[in-house]
Amino acid sequence: MRITVDTDRCVGAGQCVLNAPAVFDQDDDGVVELQAPDVAAEDHDAVDTAATLCPSGAITVHRA
Repeated sequence: MRITVDTDRCVGAGQCVLNAPAVFDQDDDGVVELQAPDVAAEDHDAVDTAATLCPSGAITVHRA
């Protein structure tokens, strides 16, 4: 699993950080920051949840 984020679409809701803090963070303006584009197996479910809950659709999950 690999993920990308569209920072231009991010609205700073923070659902990504709440659900997958090992993968996502937010900058000082609340915009998503990707910490780990290649996701460890133990974080797959959390990333899927974060992508589903993202209100702006800024997170894309790419499956190999």
